[in-house]
Amino acid sequence: MTAESAAPAKKLFLLDAFALIYRAHFAFSKNPRINSKGMNTGAILGFTNTLVEVLQKEKPTHIGVAFDGPKKTFRHEQYADYKAQRQAMPEDIGTAIPYIKKIIEAFDIPILILEGYEADDVIGTLAKRAAEHGFDEVYMMTPDKDYCQLVTDKIKIYRPAFMGNAAEILDLDHVLKRFEIERVEQVTDILGLQGDASDNIPGIPGIGEKTAKTLIQKYGSVENLIAHVDELKGKQQENVRNFAEQGLLSKELATIHVNVPLPFEPENLCCTSPDEARLTQLFDELEFRQLAARVLGGGSKPRTAAPISPAKGRKSSVPTGAGHQASLFAQPTGITIEREDEEEDPTALTGHRRTLADVPHQYHLVDTPALRRSLLEFLLRQKEVSFDTETTGLDTMTARLVGLSFCWLPGEAYYVPVPHDDQAAAQALVDEFRPFLENPDIVKVGQNIKYDLTILKHYGITVRGPLFDTMLAHYLLEPDMRHNMDILAATYLHYDPVSIIDLIGPKGKKQKTMADLPPAEVSDYACEDADVTLQLKHVFEPKLRDLGLLKLLNEVENPLVPVLADVEYEGVRIDSGAMNEYSAQLQGYITEIEQQIFSAAGQEFNIGSPKQLGEVLFDKLQLGGGKIKKTKTGQYATGEEVLSVLAPENPIAALILEHRQLTKLRSTYVEALPQLVCEMDGRVHTSFNQAVTATGRLSSTNPNLQNIPIRTEKGREIRKAFVPRDADHILVAADYSQIELRIMADFSKDKTMIEAFRQGIDIHTSTASKVFKVPLSEVDGEMRRKAKMVNFGIIYGISAFGLAQRLGVGRKEAVDIIDAYFQEFPAVKTFMDASINKARELEYAETLLGRRRYLRDINSRNATLRGFTERNAINAPIQGTAADIIKIAMIRIHDWLEKEKLGTRMILQVHDELVFDAPKAEVDYVIPHIKELMIGALPLSVPMEVEVGTGQNWLQAH
Repeated sequence: MTAESAAPAKKLFLLDAFALIYRAHFAFSKNPRINSKGMNTGAILGFTNTLVEVLQKEKPTHIGVAFDGPKKTFRHEQYADYKAQRQAMPEDIGTAIPYIKKIIEAFDIPILILEGYEADDVIGTLAKRAAEHGFDEVYMMTPDKDYCQLVTDKIKIYRPAFMGNAAEILDLDHVLKRFEIERVEQVTDILGLQGDASDNIPGIPGIGEKTAKTLIQKYGSVENLIAHVDELKGKQQENVRNFAEQGLLSKELATIHVNVPLPFEPENLCCTSPDEARLTQLFDELEFRQLAARVLGGGSKPRTAAPISPAKGRKSSVPTGAGHQASLFAQPTGITIEREDEEEDPTALTGHRRTLADVPHQYHLVDTPALRRSLLEFLLRQKEVSFDTETTGLDTMTARLVGLSFCWLPGEAYYVPVPHDDQAAAQALVDEFRPFLENPDIVKVGQNIKYDLTILKHYGITVRGPLFDTMLAHYLLEPDMRHNMDILAATYLHYDPVSIIDLIGPKGKKQKTMADLPPAEVSDYACEDADVTLQLKHVFEPKLRDLGLLKLLNEVENPLVPVLADVEYEGVRIDSGAMNEYSAQLQGYITEIEQQIFSAAGQEFNIGSPKQLGEVLFDKLQLGGGKIKKTKTGQYATGEEVLSVLAPENPIAALILEHRQLTKLRSTYVEALPQLVCEMDGRVHTSFNQAVTATGRLSSTNPNLQNIPIRTEKGREIRKAFVPRDADHILVAADYSQIELRIMADFSKDKTMIEAFRQGIDIHTSTASKVFKVPLSEVDGEMRRKAKMVNFGIIYGISAFGLAQRLGVGRKEAVDIIDAYFQEFPAVKTFMDASINKARELEYAETLLGRRRYLRDINSRNATLRGFTERNAINAPIQGTAADIIKIAMIRIHDWLEKEKLGTRMILQVHDELVFDAPKAEVDYVIPHIKELMIGALPLSVPMEVEVGTGQNWLQAH
């Protein structure tokens, strides 16, 4: 083999920085990554993930990242309005760019910028020169279609993985097929003809992508098209003749220049090792713990966020050195892990976080009857104790105790192993601690403490006393951040807890459980859990007090924890037989609709394939009237929005929508629910999450019962399968009526709305009467439907365009309806404007009880982000107050049922509805009290109304 043939292939990646940064920013826009400093790090995280992915998977030999130059380019000289309509850069991106540049530099990757030129010109020039200099593979990494004009047999586009889609490589063959052209240079001709709204390139009026392709296929170029303008007809001929110069200019503006005065120096583009110390400092500052573990190795793997998977089987690899002397319960002298607000903490300056290995601590293994008695004695003397459970797994219905840990002074904690393989012995040991666990005077502190309460129910323990959940405390402080213990410890204590991976190994068949380990190996790990949780409580409590949120935590969120634990533990009975029958029935409907679709299409095809569906709808049936959307991969768009627009044009679109709906219904609920029935009690046990939604509403998982369809007849049928426990019980469903509209009336103090609610007039009929200026008696169904859409749309800040889409009317009619609404309900408009102005000043909105929704983009110069945030400023106080109301109602009803020692059990909470499984003998007694407690949960100036029903299944009761 010659030396030349043995040389490694040269592989160059050139990254379009701004295209990738914007993509990353908007990918996280609905679920922003806010760190403890209030900084939105989504764009930085997304870009860095993309960079790391290409480095690790593609292993380039050479790499560079190109940014646009800071000043106007030669294109602005050619056309003053170039990019003139582009919205201002979102502030979060402006903040992100300096960090992204630092990260690129820490990876020792050159940043490529040339004043007067854009990134695509820099990339195009270097790509061409690399190909000329013998590089085997050159990749332009970007989602921008304009780069297609540069693709050759050696130069390709690399579209990184995005939103669940795998990375995609666009080669020459792909580009020619995508644009339906013979030569790649013709991409600029198509772009020149159709223009580009994002860059404000005008193109030629009346020519879209499809027409541009047809014209270039026939004439080959813009220049040749203009030369043969006489062959065109009608308006098209007129436009090409009148806007010929504009078309040529647009082609020039869309052309990427490949002769930028930039030296090609391959040695400066070589991939080298990153500066790990610098990356560590940057990742620490940005709080990118998972990314740091993946890129730099080592460190602790962050624990799963509790609402997704309650991480209670936690972790520890540090061997315990606990003694067995009774004196170990003497007054502890442990050293606290220093917190971020302690100026002498060197970790605040260096970015280094402490671990168990370098923090003094006294953790004790309590494994004899004498030591347990001594521990209990000390526990009963405390005012507050942090405690945690170690278990055999994460499923609260099947997991069993492995141990209990306790901490009442920072730096000192105690671990009590539980004999998990001997139920009688385990029960006897847990009973020893019943006096503490059920003591109503001692505050119990925990992280996701609902998990611990549910586990202890298997041992007949009902934890009593005030609770303090650090996960919920942080949720109130920073609702948009993640709340798992690893992140909280690192952020607020500058401390990295021990990794579960070190203790039980990585996921897989060989992964152990806590039950597989001797207590001595678990002790320090378990003690650390309780210790860190207590210290977090000491950090969060004063912060909550300063922000006026402590009352909300102590009177709503913490008291709701045992309520939800009971609801989850109780579960709900599912009639699996009925579900199976309905599954077969749905399959019959689906098969029938498939045949109708095939008949309308004139052929059979895979309805679930977007590619095949697009070809049938747009190539064969020619739907869309030329206004056809395509995805970034070049396929026809066939999403719900597209099909909804096509439905009036051809019944096949409506049939496809129905097919999708029924298929999803069958797979997501009808077939899935029976599989989730617990073998122990034959019931389904969902998990309610308190710390997920930014508004304060509860969500549910495994299964998600919040999203069971209710608007369609076939969706509602699913509720028939939710049944009472036996023939002596019946389901009771209590639902707040129009709670958000009532809150809007209270907040806005609109006299018309308040009066309608006080008189018991249907609010939608009342609104229709006002908006359409007819007497109440003359309001018809269509008027009421439109009024209902407006009523609920206003709460969510609906636009005229959005209302027009929902109502199926023209935009002008939608504008008129909204204008009429605000004329009749001026106080509502005043409230909405005031909510936005207040949010602009504070950068957050709050509920009646002070729950905050931070709105960091409310003053953004980017109109899209600002508009989205303004809608949240209106909606968050209303939706959040509704959430607080039903939470208070749940707490009071639960306490009343317990106090009365009734057999009625709360089994579900779905949005504004509560469902109970009640003995038939109690129904007449409990219904008035449930209704009264719900109505009086949080008195407003508008009367609350609660509708209550009963039935042999949930649908009947609703």
